[in-house]
Amino acid sequence: MQWDTSVDFAPLVLFVGGRGKIVRTLRDAAEVLMIEWPLDDGEEYVAAVKVCADAIIGQAGMDELRDLLLSAAREAGIVVLSVIADGGKTAPHMAA
Repeated sequence: MQWDTSVDFAPLVLFVGGRGKIVRTLRDAAEVLMIEWPLDDGEEYVAAVKVCADAIIGQAGMDELRDLLLSAAREAGIVVLSVIADGGKTAPHMAA
């Protein structure tokens, strides 16, 4: 898996520490989880970190990582703006 490719990852904006952090790539996901995440002891957070590490070595997919990032964000009370492709159009979608 390449760190800086976004081909398999639908972008997310996570509002962490009072600002929006755009997550488009595996590198972005790893950085937000390891550096900017407000909590480090939630079950969903730990699962997201594990899958992120697995994705780095090619043993997990980006869809699984994205799903766990969303679950960990809900667990931590992080607001997420998700862009989801819908029939060839991109539409904003709010998730919390």
